[in-house]
Amino acid sequence: MGSKDSSSTASDPRERVKDCCRKLVAFMCTQVGVGGLVVSYAIVGAVCFINIESKVEYPELAEVREHSKQTAARLWLISQELNVLNESLWRRKVDSALMGFQGAVVDAARKGYDGRTAEAMWSFPAALMFSLSIFTMIGFGNLVPRTTWGKAATVVYAVFGVPLYVLYFMNMGKVLAQTFRWLYTRLYECSTPRPAGSTGPGPRVIVPSTACLWVISGYVLTGTIMFAEWEQWSYLDSCYFCVTSLCKIGFGDFVPGATLSDGEGDGKGGDDGGIQTRRVITFVYLLLGLGLIAMCYNLMREEVRVKVRQLKDDVGHCLDELHLRAATCYRGPSPEQDYMY
Repeated sequence: MGSKDSSSTASDPRERVKDCCRKLVAFMCTQVGVGGLVVSYAIVGAVCFINIESKVEYPELAEVREHSKQTAARLWLISQELNVLNESLWRRKVDSALMGFQGAVVDAARKGYDGRTAEAMWSFPAALMFSLSIFTMIGFGNLVPRTTWGKAATVVYAVFGVPLYVLYFMNMGKVLAQTFRWLYTRLYECSTPRPAGSTGPGPRVIVPSTACLWVISGYVLTGTIMFAEWEQWSYLDSCYFCVTSLCKIGFGDFVPGATLSDGEGDGKGGDDGGIQTRRVITFVYLLLGLGLIAMCYNLMREEVRVKVRQLKDDVGHCLDELHLRAATCYRGPSPEQDYMY
């Protein structure tokens, strides 16, 4: 009967589909599966936001273009009427026209205008960074959705993305912590001679917090040098960006590839290949850096547990001694001590 049931189950397409789904879910809960799922989720989000936001042009761009045409036409008329007949009046009217155009550009810049089209702003690497800033809760704020559908998609994307990032944080931190603990243990065993005659595995090595701080400091230093060379920032500004991003503060005042120079060219696809590549590398840097933060969290938590356990044992030992002394004082001197007196 058992073989017949198993054969019927194996031949049932629905059972095979359920079995495949169970295996897929189990794989997605592994470290490799969670990492791939996070990257895939970011890519899917980037494609969705590009299709939503890049199709609707910013109204400020049309307004600035219209003001530019009107200012050019006004300057042409002023030059035709006055030209060399009244130079002082010509200068005053030209200055007035240019000041009006400047005010219009400033008003548009306050609304978010920076000279780039929606297609240029929502390039794939830029949308990838935007997706990363949503589900990692960094929230740079330099690139935001303006359409109704884009804002609704951001809400849905964050609702499903934040729990996925928490799962990635826990799994990646566990994997990196195990790897770093193994490396630290090997280095510790190589640098510390074992006592003569000792056999078997040595005592468990706890990674100190200072080692975690050195790893994070080295990672921040690498990012500081990298972004300072790429973006022509000062080393302080680069370090400031790395720390605020990895700590998920994300002010958004410094974001790689988000300057006005990205939009140079025809205004339709202003990001060149170098800036695109830098944004992708920034995406990898931040995602891996958040994994290192999770690793340090796991290792420091383990050290804190060991320290708390040791403190608990020490406190318990002190309390036992106090109880013993209190009991001795309560009982008074022994008969032998009375006889001596």
